[in-house]
Formats: sequence, structure tokens, C-alpha cells
Amino acid sequence: MTPSAKTIVQLAAGPVLALLLSACAHQAVHLDEVGAPQVPLTTSVEEADAKLKVAASEREAAEATFAAREQECYTRFFVNNCLDKAKEQRRVTLVRLRAVEAEANHFKRAESVRLRDLELARTQEDARVDLEQRTAATPTPLKVVTPPSQPAAPAGKSLAQRQAEHDAKLKKEAAQEAADAPRRTASEADFARKQAEAAKRQARVAQRLAERQADAAAKAAKAAAAASAPPPPMPEN
Repeated sequence: MTPSAKTIVQLAAGPVLALLLSACAHQAVHLDEVGAPQVPLTTSVEEADAKLKVAASEREAAEATFAAREQECYTRFFVNNCLDKAKEQRRVTLVRLRAVEAEANHFKRAESVRLRDLELARTQEDARVDLEQRTAATPTPLKVVTPPSQPAAPAGKSLAQRQAEHDAKLKKEAAQEAADAPRRTASEADFARKQAEAAKRQARVAQRLAERQADAAAKAAKAAAAASAPPPPMPEN
């Protein structure tokens, strides 16, 4: 590299280095004790959009600063050491910007969900109120109680049906009469036999009674005859 070119690079690197130092001081304010980015909480969508816009601008500036620092490092003796510092500075800046972008995007998503839920709740409430109004405006219909239907009365029997039932009844009685005839005949024969035996017993009883009466009459006559007869003569001494 010619002395004139080196002089130009050094002159250009001066403002760049000043910008880097300013960025370092700005970033140090937003780092906590362990080096984690500290991002203020977003309170509105407008604020989130503004943070994202600033982060995009700072990202472009960080990339431009790194490119200028990289060119400046190649002019130094300890190139690698210079590049490592430039890369670390770029990394710290991008970590901070990513934290800002993540917090802003998270707020926008949460706010979108909140607004959606709010709109849904409002829609449901409007529907409920509308239903109540329409229900109040519509008269309640009277409930009509329908009595249970009565079973249809059976139709009267025709003449043919009644005649058929009468014939069936006669046939049943005739069959029963025929079935009872043998038993009835046996009963009648047994009754006649018992009547004949009773007549014979009565005849025997009457005969014995007559015999006893005749015997008693004979004995009575004999006793009467004996009583009316003269006493026998006394024997003489």
C-alpha cells in the first residue's frame, strides 16, 4: 500500500472509530451485570414499530461499521486481533438489537391476541343482548295439550259371525254329551242295581218282621188259652 493510500485509510478510519466508541458506550448502558441485554418494556404498538425501525437502522449502521473496521484492520500489523475485536463488537450490537426486536415483536403479537379476544368477547356479548331482545319481543306460544287418543271401539259382529259361533257352541255341547254318555249309562245301571238291592232288603226286613209278629201272636194266644182253662182237680187223699 502506498503512503498516500495509507493516509487516506487512516483519515477515513478516524470517524469510524469514533462511531464505534460511541456505539460501545451506548450498548454498555443496556447491558446488565452478566451481559444480558436490558430492553425497556413496550407499552403500545406504535412504540413497538418505532423500536423495530430504530433497530433496523442501527443494524445497517453496525454492518457498515464492521465493514469499515474490517478494512482498517487489514492495514495493521495484528490483523487477526483487530478483526476479532471488530467481530465481537458487531456481535454485541446484534445481540442487543435482536433483544429489542424480540421484545417489540412479542408485544405486537400479545397485543394482537388481546385485541382479537376483546373483539370476540364483544361479538358474543352483542349476540347475547340481541338474543335477549328478540326473545323478549317474541310472545311465548301457548302449549296445546292434546288428549291421548282413545282406542277405537271394536266393530259389532256380523250375523254370519254370530251364527258361526252358535254352531260351534252346539257342536261343542254335542261332543261333550257324546263323551259323557258312557259314564251316564254306567251311572244309571248302577242306580238301578242299587234300587233293586234296596227293594230286596226291604222285602227281607218285612218278612222277618211279619214272622216275629206271627210268633208273638201265637205265644200270646197260647198264654191266653192257658190262663182261661179250669184248674186241674185236686187229688184225693
